[in-house]
Amino acid sequence: MTQAAESLSRPPLVVRPPANQDDGLRLSERARLLEQRYKGLNSIQLLDTAINEIFAGRIAVVSSFGTESAVLLDLVAQVNRHTPVIFLETGKHFPETLAYRDTLIDKLGLTDVRSVGPAADDLNWADQDGTLWRRNPDLCCQLRKVLPLERALSGFSAWINGRKRFQGGQRQSLGLFEAAGSRIKVNPLVTWGTKDLARAFVERDLPRHPLGAQGYPSVGCAPCTSKVTGDEDGAADGSRAGRWAGSGKTECGIHKAPWASQAPAKGLLR
Repeated sequence: MTQAAESLSRPPLVVRPPANQDDGLRLSERARLLEQRYKGLNSIQLLDTAINEIFAGRIAVVSSFGTESAVLLDLVAQVNRHTPVIFLETGKHFPETLAYRDTLIDKLGLTDVRSVGPAADDLNWADQDGTLWRRNPDLCCQLRKVLPLERALSGFSAWINGRKRFQGGQRQSLGLFEAAGSRIKVNPLVTWGTKDLARAFVERDLPRHPLGAQGYPSVGCAPCTSKVTGDEDGAADGSRAGRWAGSGKTECGIHKAPWASQAPAKGLLR
């Protein structure tokens, strides 16, 4: 057989990604197709479709019970108030946030709110004195938020969150669906602005977070959240100002900041 004939008889060369990338590529393609199919739905239609059809029994909401959280939780409750809601109980929340969580549970009739805390072994290793937030805030977020959330989402195929494009940074390019790790994230509020949120609070008679009126536009863990006095880092509209002020840090890591992509190594501790 001549060289030319031999080359013609060979099967065509197919370039494939490494096997460990296959799942991620398939998930990304699924998110793209979901975006394409459902991009015309409004927020409550999207939630109804995601909760009661696409991911029925396999989807949860992740909520911080912060200053804007009532809007998303109200929409979810209208669709299915039995949807699991995961709250990351870091042990560092303001008492007002814990009280607000309980207020919203009662107000909205939520039946499956799961408060998930960090593993005792992780805290014994890295944060025995409770001051890791000061020494290494990235690792603190990883132990108190990222890893507990991954454990809490075990068994779920998708999760809902309340990020919005107007909050700036990495959020400006958000779609309704995105691939994240081994799951799909659903972002029903991406197109909402501050006026939409304010209108929803009034029209639905939703209670406000008590710290919102005290100069806290965004509320996270108490040691890393400060009142806003002007010119703080945050979204262009100031909606996340006061979070990790002066540190350059803008995300806790549950939305896959680069440093949160893997389990922590002891070398991270300093």
